[in-house]
Amino acid sequence: MNAIVPISTLFIGINGFIAFFLSYLVVMERSSTRVWHGESSADVAKQPDYRENPNPVAAVVESFLEKSVPKKSIDDGILQRKVRAFGNFIEFVPIALLIILVLEFANAPAALLWLLGSALTSGRVAHAWGLITTYGPSPGRAIGFFLTWFVYLLGSGACVYYGLTGVLG
Repeated sequence: MNAIVPISTLFIGINGFIAFFLSYLVVMERSSTRVWHGESSADVAKQPDYRENPNPVAAVVESFLEKSVPKKSIDDGILQRKVRAFGNFIEFVPIALLIILVLEFANAPAALLWLLGSALTSGRVAHAWGLITTYGPSPGRAIGFFLTWFVYLLGSGACVYYGLTGVLG
């Protein structure tokens, strides 16, 4: 059985794996920092210490982590950057993938779909890499948001074109 929209299906799958990987990075950083809510040690200081009177699940998790994941001794801000990389990905990718999907259903040229899907995927990887590895502005972040804007603008314009063509058609 072939996919009805194979290009969109491919990019949805690839971006799903990227979302999983970014989520994994957040979970592993939370495990090493023991920052379960929020994005920093300061956020944790505002919360009750779950280890003082742990529920059974928290006790098991903490016991496992003490044996398997070394605890970071400093708050280097990387958790906040990983959380934002994942959050930013989740904020921008669904609409862009929806644009590509709709264009494929509208029988837009395959070259346009490949251009949009490739720009989106490479842009989001560049953005996440730039955000995680560098505090503040970075080439990866700039490339990422410009490619994402490119996809939004070109893809939205194409959707409006195909929509108007269909309505006025």
